[in-house]
Amino acid sequence: MHIVEFCVSNMHHGTDEVMRRLEKLPDIETIEYGCLGNCGECYLSPYALVNGESVVAETADQLYELVLAAIREQDEERSALDKLLDDL
Repeated sequence: MHIVEFCVSNMHHGTDEVMRRLEKLPDIETIEYGCLGNCGECYLSPYALVNGESVVAETADQLYELVLAAIREQDEERSALDKLLDDL
């Protein structure tokens, strides 16, 4: 399960639609907070936390794609680490 966190104060960038789109996908849990403590990013750009890692984009549509890419990358890294540990 992947956790994607959004700041309610960032919704003016269109991240509310990103959150709705992600909610429809399997293995993704979305959480909306009043504040994630990244006020500079929040004010300037659409962003989200993907499993605790910040993902920042220029547009909401780009954020959606970058969130999916971050999830794929994290899955690949986890698989590589699991394989490495299995080989030990």
